[in-house]
Amino acid sequence: MDADRTRVMAYRLLAQQLQRVDDPPHSLAVLDLGVQDTPYGVARQALAARTTVQKESRSLRMAWTHRGAPHLHRTADLTTLMPALWPFSDADAVSRLGAGPIRDGAKLGLAAFEQTARAFRKAVKKPMPKGEASTAVSALVDRSLTYDCRSCGARHISGGLFQSAGLAGGVGVRVDGAQTVIEPLADRGKLPTEPAGVEAVVLAYLRLLGPATAGEVAKFIGTTQTHLRPFWPADDLVEIRVDGRKAYLPEDSVEAFEKAETPRVVRLLPPSDPLLQARDRNLLVPEKAHRAAVWRILGNPGAVLVDGEIAGTWRAKAAGKRELAVTVTPFGKLSRKARAEVEAEAVVVAGVRGIAGAAVTVGD
Repeated sequence: MDADRTRVMAYRLLAQQLQRVDDPPHSLAVLDLGVQDTPYGVARQALAARTTVQKESRSLRMAWTHRGAPHLHRTADLTTLMPALWPFSDADAVSRLGAGPIRDGAKLGLAAFEQTARAFRKAVKKPMPKGEASTAVSALVDRSLTYDCRSCGARHISGGLFQSAGLAGGVGVRVDGAQTVIEPLADRGKLPTEPAGVEAVVLAYLRLLGPATAGEVAKFIGTTQTHLRPFWPADDLVEIRVDGRKAYLPEDSVEAFEKAETPRVVRLLPPSDPLLQARDRNLLVPEKAHRAAVWRILGNPGAVLVDGEIAGTWRAKAAGKRELAVTVTPFGKLSRKARAEVEAEAVVVAGVRGIAGAAVTVGD
């Protein structure tokens, strides 16, 4: 099957329910993969862009999952994710740890993850500040997995390993004021001994961000295409050429893909929004200068979605408790209708942040 970029964008917007539905947050499709919460609070904004129901759901839980980043998930899905996100082999474990501050410790491969996950299960029996949990876990692992930190003057475990092994260690994450709190999950599951359920994660990515390649899925998970290959669900996929490039979509999504028509909606997508998690950024935002504006080295802005296209960026700052000041930088001229809808969406964002209203400034 051949398809162009317009069809792909239309499909993704609909698959991610950006036309906005009236369903409770826990039922949203994006939670099949999880919603990244970097910086804290943006996951709730991402959900608000997809549903009119704003009530907090006790069935959702934050944990360090894909690439060790904090993601919001259905609580019931976390024990299934533990083995799905477990490194595939010693070589994969070494690759995931990379050439950070624990080069010798990284050579332990799977043993590094196992030691750290066991340390979490032993040390974290109640809610603990992140620093306290790090100190406790560091004391229980091989010294090669820790390093002397110049900034805090202590020796502690690599942050990448700490967060990547947290889910397998049966812990969740929440923010209490300015403090990150680590706490045991109600169901800590079993410590993984081998990967399982990887195919379900792959299919979730492809349903939400497909058609896509194995390399793109691997980058999202935090592994490589080589290590992912044994878990690639080839029998469940259909090859689709997007502007001549080979990509894949789950067979059960092909009908929806063929029928997809661009929803005419305007949304203020937060940084780390599920739509922005696709690894084919040149498809999402074709113009190089615009990509550089959306995905910065530090401090990503939000993205303005207008009728199927990323049409600019936005930032917000609270001006007291009554107003959120939203600054929009469009990539081109916004119509009067689009401006009015941006203003309405700014009120939605303000509501999620607990602020009564919003004032929008559109820059040049």
